[in-house]
Amino acid sequence: MTSHRTAAAYGAVVLMALAFAAPTPPTSPEAATTQVAAGRYLVTLAEKPIATYAGGVAGIGRTKPDRGRKLDVGSADAERYRAHLTARQREVASAVGVTPVRHFAVATNTFVADLTGAQALTLMRSRGVVSVVPNRLLKPADDRNSADFLKLSGPKGVWSALGGTDEAGKGVVVGVIDTGVWPESASFAAPALTATPPGDDDPYRPYARAGEVVMRKADGGTFTGTCQAGEQFTAALCNEKIISARYFSDGWTHAVPPEQRADYLSPRDAQGHGTHTASTAAGNAGVEADVAGVGFGEISGVAPGAAIAVYKALYQGRTSDDTGGTEQDIVAAIDQAVADGVDVLNYSVGTVAESAVTDPVQLAFLNAAAAGVFVSAAGGNSGPDASSLDNTAPWETTVAASTIGQYTATVALGDGRSLTGVSTTVAAEVKDRPLVLAAAVKNAAAADGAAAACLPDSLDPAKAAGTIVVCQRDAGPRAGKSAEVARAGGAGMVLVNTYDYTTDPDLHAVPTVHLNVPAATTVRTYAATEGARASLVPGGDDMPYPQVAVFSSRGPSEINDGDLLKPDIAAPGVSILAAVAPPAYAGHDFDFLSGTSMATPHVAGLAALYFGEHPTMSPMAVKSALMTTAGPISTATGEVSTDVFAYGAGEADPSKMLAPGLVYDSGEDDWLGYLEGRGVDTGTGVPAIAPNALNYPSIAVGDLMGTVSVRREVTALTPGVYHAEIDLPGIEAKVKPPTLKFDEAGQTKEFTVTFALGKGTPGQAHSGSLTWTGAGAAVRSPIVVTPQVVVAPETLTGSGATGSITFQITPGVPKLPIDVYGLEHAEPVAGSVAPGGEQDVTFTVQPDTKLLQTVVRTDAPAGSLLPLLVRLPEDATSIFDGGVIVASADDPADPAITVVEPEPGRYALAVFSFGAADVSFTTQVNTVPVKGGGGSLTLSPRHPEVTPGTPMDLTLSWSGLTGTGRHTGYLEYPDGTGTVVSVG
Repeated sequence: MTSHRTAAAYGAVVLMALAFAAPTPPTSPEAATTQVAAGRYLVTLAEKPIATYAGGVAGIGRTKPDRGRKLDVGSADAERYRAHLTARQREVASAVGVTPVRHFAVATNTFVADLTGAQALTLMRSRGVVSVVPNRLLKPADDRNSADFLKLSGPKGVWSALGGTDEAGKGVVVGVIDTGVWPESASFAAPALTATPPGDDDPYRPYARAGEVVMRKADGGTFTGTCQAGEQFTAALCNEKIISARYFSDGWTHAVPPEQRADYLSPRDAQGHGTHTASTAAGNAGVEADVAGVGFGEISGVAPGAAIAVYKALYQGRTSDDTGGTEQDIVAAIDQAVADGVDVLNYSVGTVAESAVTDPVQLAFLNAAAAGVFVSAAGGNSGPDASSLDNTAPWETTVAASTIGQYTATVALGDGRSLTGVSTTVAAEVKDRPLVLAAAVKNAAAADGAAAACLPDSLDPAKAAGTIVVCQRDAGPRAGKSAEVARAGGAGMVLVNTYDYTTDPDLHAVPTVHLNVPAATTVRTYAATEGARASLVPGGDDMPYPQVAVFSSRGPSEINDGDLLKPDIAAPGVSILAAVAPPAYAGHDFDFLSGTSMATPHVAGLAALYFGEHPTMSPMAVKSALMTTAGPISTATGEVSTDVFAYGAGEADPSKMLAPGLVYDSGEDDWLGYLEGRGVDTGTGVPAIAPNALNYPSIAVGDLMGTVSVRREVTALTPGVYHAEIDLPGIEAKVKPPTLKFDEAGQTKEFTVTFALGKGTPGQAHSGSLTWTGAGAAVRSPIVVTPQVVVAPETLTGSGATGSITFQITPGVPKLPIDVYGLEHAEPVAGSVAPGGEQDVTFTVQPDTKLLQTVVRTDAPAGSLLPLLVRLPEDATSIFDGGVIVASADDPADPAITVVEPEPGRYALAVFSFGAADVSFTTQVNTVPVKGGGGSLTLSPRHPEVTPGTPMDLTLSWSGLTGTGRHTGYLEYPDGTGTVVSVG
């Protein structure tokens, strides 16, 4: 049965499928050309940029700074080397007939150019080119006082130990790559810049010099910035706190036409995100935060003595598609920040997918870190799904978001039950009012869904007046819901989550309590009963904290094969009160925001505090100090969490970070070896290493097969004798040597940790820790090890009526029975689809089906068709009758969809056309049953003798295949994983 609809009718679903489709390497030059689109690209070359150039070009000396020093881009060698790199970039661009529109040479050796698909493909294959990446649009990664929670304040706090808030981070510059800044905020108030250089009594005071801002730094280097004028921003807006403000917009203005822009072409912040992150990292101490007439006491940045350099690279558009920052502008910001001499970079930005190690932004951060800059990067807000995080390169500190103490209030139900939620607006009791579901007091003309979510004009004042209205979080701004309740005369609101998510202390128009499930479900159920009543009461039960926020992205990191634990650390990122841009927040100077964007500047600020005390420490030594002194994370019920993929080393603990005892350090050569191990030819000859071989403060083994050993080395900051203790339930683990003796600071010792499967369960992650204890310190490294039953290919392909395939597997257990299914075959069915159209092929999957594979073939160019597999309700006649997408084809050159153990029932293979003319195609639906079927596939040896951890060869054979098209089979291993076999 078939049905026809236009692609536009299903456009949103198609776009979503395309957005999440994994990129596939081109299978041929012809196919590749159709997959590589024309557009603006960033082309990164293999030669080192100024930040990491160690010499080698005739007549140009080393520009890479010595250890503990920052980069000098004003030297004669740096200028000569910049000219050399620019000339080389022009040469590479000229070879494909283009002229660069922008050159970068400090943190990255990259040029920007507008390329055709053929030109981009040629550059991808050119010698000396590391990567060719489209200029994507990236997005901000969106105790009740975080400074108090982190034990920074108070007479025994970290600030006091550092000499007070004025000294906390003094001499350090925090660069913020974000949406700009609202300079009039009290969080940035400071004396105006003068032309008088500082004296010995205040050596780190910035001053104006010939149109620049200059500041001597704690590490002995000099920061040189500028206050760049633009729309509603003058040079006079910089001061001794905001010592530089630049904006980078070439990429964004190239991509977004003027009528779609809703931002200032200047460092001024139209969105508020950058103002919030900058004030969190290094805003002034003791700032009174009054919001809408409510006083929330004093707030402070983490490093209030540090200076701020603003690098605006993200912008507000009139739609979400036009909002964000292009890679071109972000790379430009990184390049300039390193040239200026920042000590710390805050990057609260990310994508919905993990960035490749060759991404220009990630490579620019590598060179920034090699030049001594600490990079704090957001893990992302795509949790709690596994492998949902971004910014996972080892030279970055990837930050998860955790909770702090909350402002609370209680919903007291008429039946005697009380439920605590989050609230900043229940200052006095709202006593004994009718409790109603929003849909029950809706306007007659409003849709039930709109009313349930309390969208504008959805409630009837005649019904809602005087009641406490239960509004679902779902669609629409949270604060807009209470505004609708207020318009309808409601006395209060209970905002309820319909799934597990955060609760937020928004500033609402009526007294409001925000509840998560299951409390939210309890209230919804009770409110539906006749005569339901409730009161809203200030205060309530304590909520366990810190917990990792539900939205915070999780590991394991897929580009690191689970061999590098990410995120690295957690910091406060839920309900963080900081400065914002008033026009974007109803005139408020401060507001509560949540996200890993808010957690990241906490870590950036902590790094600034560290550099203020130890200015010549390497970025990775600071990272190690933060990670190995981190504290525990709670679960929702108050126990200690063991989900290291959610928080890495744990909650940042500033009270311990300055005395870590030992540190794990690494640098550029280690990262180059890591890149080589990830398949990147760096041209340096550095030996390749696996991610878990990096000298990292955590240990991860994604595939434990037999016995695995990892090597680490630690450098003593505090001499003494340290003893190892390893705690890793289910895994046999040994440390050799178990004792390390350090006679002086700076001494480095090596050790190895060996892992083997003990009583643990293969296929499951086992987490624990290694702690070195001595000299008054406990140096704790998180460990996560996943023992595997087998490592085997996901797919195997063959051809011919008779044939065989020899392939390799690595067993992880001493016995490895393998079940063989298929081969199965269904004759192809011909079809055709009009331009922009869609065709369904419906079928039924029977119970006990081991594997389903659909195949679409056409002579049209690759990418002309997009197949989607849709699960249909029993009474559906097409995919538009409530169908749910199961999967899409990942490879335009071979649009097959494979599902292991599909749910029985009715399905449709929906084929969408993106061609300019009618497209003819064939479809196949091959189902492999658990029992019976073709059975022509054989495995040799059938019951292999295996040695855990030792690779071995197996052979698959078949004969007598008939019919056209593809034959499908499956190999299943004891852990439930398998290999899909496709013949033909």
